[in-house]
Amino acid sequence: RNFAKDEFEADWMKVAECRFGQLYQVKLKARREECVLKCFNLTLCSKSSYRKIIEEVSKVAELKFKHIVTVYGACSEAAAVVMKHMSNGSLNNLLASHTLMWPKKFQMVYEISMGMNFLHSIKPTILHLNLKTSNILLDDHLHVKISDFALIRWEEGMSKTLFMESLTARGNISYIPPETFMQSSDPPGPAYDVYSFAIIIWEILTQQKPFAGLKGWSMTTVLLQVSQGRRPSLEIIPEQRPSECDQILCMMKQCWDQEPRRRPQFSDIVRTTEGLCEVQKIPGSIRGDKSNEEGQKSNYPWLVSTINEASLKHVGRLTFPNHPSSLICLTAKLFEIVFEFLLRAINGKMLLPFKLPMTLSEIPDPRPGKSTSIALMFKQQRSNVKLEGDNILSLLSRKDFGSFQQSLKREHIHTEYAGKNSLLHYTITSKDTASVEHVLNLGADVNATTVRGYTALIIAVLHRLYDIISLLLEHGALVGHGDEDQWTALHFAAQNGDDRTVRLLLDKGATPDTREKAGWMPLHLACQNGHEPVVRLLLSRMSEEALEEREGHGRTPLHLACVYGHLSIAKLLLSQGADPTATDSSFSTPLHLSAAEGHNRVVRQLLKSGVATDSADSSGYTPLHLAALKGHAGICRQLLSSQANLECVTLQGWRPMHLAALKGNKAIVVQLVSHGGSTNAKSEKGWTPLHLACHQSEPEVAAALLVAAADPNAMEDGKGWSPLHFACNSVSFQCVLHLIAHRADVNVLSFE
Repeated sequence: RNFAKDEFEADWMKVAECRFGQLYQVKLKARREECVLKCFNLTLCSKSSYRKIIEEVSKVAELKFKHIVTVYGACSEAAAVVMKHMSNGSLNNLLASHTLMWPKKFQMVYEISMGMNFLHSIKPTILHLNLKTSNILLDDHLHVKISDFALIRWEEGMSKTLFMESLTARGNISYIPPETFMQSSDPPGPAYDVYSFAIIIWEILTQQKPFAGLKGWSMTTVLLQVSQGRRPSLEIIPEQRPSECDQILCMMKQCWDQEPRRRPQFSDIVRTTEGLCEVQKIPGSIRGDKSNEEGQKSNYPWLVSTINEASLKHVGRLTFPNHPSSLICLTAKLFEIVFEFLLRAINGKMLLPFKLPMTLSEIPDPRPGKSTSIALMFKQQRSNVKLEGDNILSLLSRKDFGSFQQSLKREHIHTEYAGKNSLLHYTITSKDTASVEHVLNLGADVNATTVRGYTALIIAVLHRLYDIISLLLEHGALVGHGDEDQWTALHFAAQNGDDRTVRLLLDKGATPDTREKAGWMPLHLACQNGHEPVVRLLLSRMSEEALEEREGHGRTPLHLACVYGHLSIAKLLLSQGADPTATDSSFSTPLHLSAAEGHNRVVRQLLKSGVATDSADSSGYTPLHLAALKGHAGICRQLLSSQANLECVTLQGWRPMHLAALKGNKAIVVQLVSHGGSTNAKSEKGWTPLHLACHQSEPEVAAALLVAAADPNAMEDGKGWSPLHFACNSVSFQCVLHLIAHRADVNVLSFE
């Protein structure tokens, strides 16, 4: 509806002001309800733009969801949008003023993902394009409400420059994904909001502003760094954090992936965050005011618990609902605790990608679009299965195996629980071989699957229950059955490094070259996770061609061993005849991957095998380019000693010297200069290494280049800027001094 000014009380209170308008807290006379007026400055926001905004508001006012701000309508007299008042302001202000406990952080991440999933699931999809902490509001109980969606729009034929200007004018520079300011002409899609969401996750976890405090960093610097793949630092995330935080970090890094198509959708993100929110569902929200914590109580009177006190490890501190079926709730909770321990034990040292969840939640499979969980079977129990006043599952949870076996009847065997879980699945988690055998003898289907496709054999393999594995195989368990992603028991055993189970499964007819949905064989998983005994065992049962078999991204077992730095496995594969020159779908060789990751000893081994040093990937990068970009001086030294060509250029015309200067890697710049690298080589757009060093405010690199005869007056091709222009623009006083000392022309004119 269109509100008139006189429908509000006269005492309007300004609560915020920005370039495009003001925010007023007002009260509706009729409802006696607090509202907010977002008034637009029509001198800066044109009337046509305002009309479009009002058109959008008329649509979004119809949307009702618990994690988006309620929009009541417009007030054309005040050129304003009328919204529900959020008493606790913005997340931006809260992060700056209070210290949030981990459970509250997880809850906020979850609620933001819920709100964004709602917007993206609407037909047609609503893109936010302005997602940031100042547009995430908080109600009386600190629950998230997303605001200001649909106010920025991409229209057919719109200039990308104008779009960028409208974003940067709103202070969104840190939330803009790299593809927006690169040459791609594609309009923004859902991946745009996913990137912004990743930056918000980082802010929630660190309670800091991205790229803040980096001396000399201008807006241009941030854009360039982000376009080159740089993201906010992970080092300032507290080391003392719950293990579930690692899953959030994994998801966050997927969400800010340089390639938009590799970012997950919010429908997948919600499943991950929902599980984490369940695990961390404990009282407590914020610790107190950052500016004066000592002696000051929180404004929010909820019980505050440390993460250790609330951990599932502390069974005695768990509370259960006062409910008629509380015994069943207790049983479910005990199963969760037991399974939590098991999963942590299984996954304690596992490298990505992984298949199992590390907690009682769904977490993303590192491959695009995947999500898996075996913990779902322990979320719920049916209350209609009772045995002489006691639930049959409670006997298992109490480990009263004698009573369990005596009381069990055939009709219990075929009961289907939530998630298509059978009694056999639950009995296996009790680890009592006799009880499992008893259930099997009563006619349990040994190959019954859960809703996710897990058989009893897969669950036993996950727990490394060797006696039960043998028992299941004797009763006809299918070794080749795969779950919903076609992961077999052999895949799980290989990933976990369980060579005893691998041998047992192979002896029972498991196929060593079986592939899951994305093309991974057990050998790929063993190589990736560094399980040499399993690799040797699998190779002994496979043909020589297995060494060149590729997973979904075209990587061979040698690629995977090299990218994760498993030297002994790389040596083994090379000794067996693995091709060190094989390329994946991005034309990267094992040398590319190990050089980029900084695995010196693996690089040395590959060079001994005679691998070519100058092969280029799909972007034209050689291993030397990647080592220079990532700052691996030792690897650069090895490559240069092996006669790597330091004048190879990428598709954008970058030489290793450019990339070393871009990242401020002075030691590598000096190395390249000592081997004859050109300090004045120009990129596709005419940038020299000195241009990049000044642009990035890297005075030590600039000084080293100038000493090596870099031209202080070289002009780039775009605007005709000299290094001095870049140094002044980046406010890098030391770079300016170095340039002037080497006779840079202080009066040089650019082209425009």
